[in-house]
Amino acid sequence: MSWELIVKQKFSAAHFLENYRGNCENMHGHTFLVEVHIKTDELDRSGISIDFKKVKQDLKSILPDHQVLNDICDFSPSAENLARFFFDELKKTYPVTRVTVWESEDAAASYTET
Repeated sequence: MSWELIVKQKFSAAHFLENYRGNCENMHGHTFLVEVHIKTDELDRSGISIDFKKVKQDLKSILPDHQVLNDICDFSPSAENLARFFFDELKKTYPVTRVTVWESEDAAASYTET
């Protein structure tokens, strides 16, 4: 028996896509939505596996809110690379299975190790 927890958090940031030809090669901004999936196999006595509040706090602490991503990332800050970065950071603490970064309501990239 297992459960999948899903936590979402928004942040606003600017970026541009390096080595890209098109509108997105220019500086632009998004209100990103980061969606984290965590697999868990056990519940504690209260009936929960991992406290949503703790996951949200930890996620918020790694989100680069109101930053220019190209200035702080040592990689090209595409949605794909951001998803992998957040996954790697969160897997240090949680059994993360997937991280999805939404740049808009209809465009996202997910990262998983499976």
